[in-house]
Amino acid sequence: MKILFCTDGSNISFNAIKNFVPWSKDLVIDVLCVIDWSFLPDSVPIENSEFAAQCTNSADSILNSVEKKLLAYDIKVGDKLKLCGSVVDSILDVCQKSKYDFIVLGSHGKKGVQKWLGSVSQEVASAVDIPVYISKQANEQKNVLFTVDSSEISDAVVDNAISAFNFENRNIYLVTVYEIPDFLFLEGNINSDWMLDIQKKQETASRLLLNRFERVFQSYGLNISDKTILQGAPANEIIKFSKQKNIDLIICGNKNHKYLSRFLLGSVSLRVLENAESDVLIFKNVIGNN
Repeated sequence: MKILFCTDGSNISFNAIKNFVPWSKDLVIDVLCVIDWSFLPDSVPIENSEFAAQCTNSADSILNSVEKKLLAYDIKVGDKLKLCGSVVDSILDVCQKSKYDFIVLGSHGKKGVQKWLGSVSQEVASAVDIPVYISKQANEQKNVLFTVDSSEISDAVVDNAISAFNFENRNIYLVTVYEIPDFLFLEGNINSDWMLDIQKKQETASRLLLNRFERVFQSYGLNISDKTILQGAPANEIIKFSKQKNIDLIICGNKNHKYLSRFLLGSVSLRVLENAESDVLIFKNVIGNN
């Protein structure tokens, strides 16, 4: 697999690739460092200036340091890339020129000249068509959470993830979430038995869904550690569950970034990405590609 690892030289950035590598197979990693001077006014001359030279030296130092660390982990390094300008635009430009299987980013939510990762990860995940792995802190790379629903997207995400990643000797958790309809506006006019019947049907459908996905994993020789039905606001429930189970990686998917789904940069995925301590892997445009 060919990976684009985007780094600002921070520990959080390096933790992202350290977290990613144990999950994956046969990697070649291109390392990209972007010197962000897009915050400067257009009237400020940059090219051929002392500032530009300092930025270039900084990028070279970061790339060389990252390469040494990767080689120390026996990780094969491909190209070392350095660009200047908008971080997001630079990443997208590199992805358009070369074909990558995954993008790996760290995220710490800070802003500034050097600490550019954070909102960048969200923008990149929203704009590219390839899977994006976003990490916030070092973890054990042991517990993985698949959030599934009845759409064909979930089937494709599971197949793509199993094909690309190594889940042997990992704890695999399956979760599906259904929301309880708010019938408060009908209070006094609705049959409580009817509400209970709806909830029972949702639970039955959710259990059948989880059992079906468990059989998919078993067909690959993988066992499920736990399968759970959650009810409530999806983002809140996923975040709480991931904390309770010490989840290292949450995997979710989306068909096309032009059409928001519940697990990609809509209200659910954005809140999970912002608030979950776990790494997040987002698959996109997986229908027809698995």
